[in-house]
Amino acid sequence: MSRLGVIGNISRDTAEHPGQHRHLLGGAALYISLAAARAGVSAAPVSVIGNDLADALRLPQLTLLDLTAIAVADQPSCSFHLRYDRQGALIAVDAIYGAADQLTTHALEHLHRFEHVHVCCRRPLDPVPVLAALVERRQPFSVDFITASAADMITATAPYLRHARTVCTDIGEYAILTGAVPADHLRAVTVTDGPRPAVLYRHGEVAARTPVQPAVVIEVTGAGDTFTGTFLAATLQGVPETLALSRATQAATRRIATAGITLHPQPP
Repeated sequence: MSRLGVIGNISRDTAEHPGQHRHLLGGAALYISLAAARAGVSAAPVSVIGNDLADALRLPQLTLLDLTAIAVADQPSCSFHLRYDRQGALIAVDAIYGAADQLTTHALEHLHRFEHVHVCCRRPLDPVPVLAALVERRQPFSVDFITASAADMITATAPYLRHARTVCTDIGEYAILTGAVPADHLRAVTVTDGPRPAVLYRHGEVAARTPVQPAVVIEVTGAGDTFTGTFLAATLQGVPETLALSRATQAATRRIATAGITLHPQPP
């Protein structure tokens, strides 16, 4: 049994920054699982990909992962076109979901396999039946969102969020979250804010805060997911919250200082 299962996308990503494009193997399930595995926790992405990414599962970077909860469908894989501004802020996302449209059904079949489940509340997953099943099973879980769909996803999942061990957000998502769910109803919330300090709230009160070290930015895709995976791994191992938060920010800083896992672009 893997200790951590991460329900979400594995995708082909085009990261568009002013003046350059990068073609990457991406998806929240991938980056969170990799970060958790590098931090010492057995981690399994729970995803549905197409045949076009089947060979990518043999990349040496993925040998740390339990890949047995990834299904391969006879469709193109999910793909995202991510647009960033000059400061590295995500300003637009275009998506083609492809095989990932099957993710909700697939995820529900694999919940029993994990000690802790992290749910990436991002389309095309329907997180409501997944969270409902986790609450009914009294199974430990955590969640995160992405800015492009955070308002809709937080509204849909609000009844379940007080049961989450951790809700992972950025500063914009935190404002939406606490507008939908009273802060004192939330057990733990991490909040990142780019180069500014990361904060952990418990029931609306600051429990830990840590600075973010400056770094030369090469690629920001996956930085938030790396933070999340590292924080989850640390807390699953019983690391004190302030140290867990510090490890997470350090891992995210290392992530933005590298180019990520490069893929060849798909043929037209």
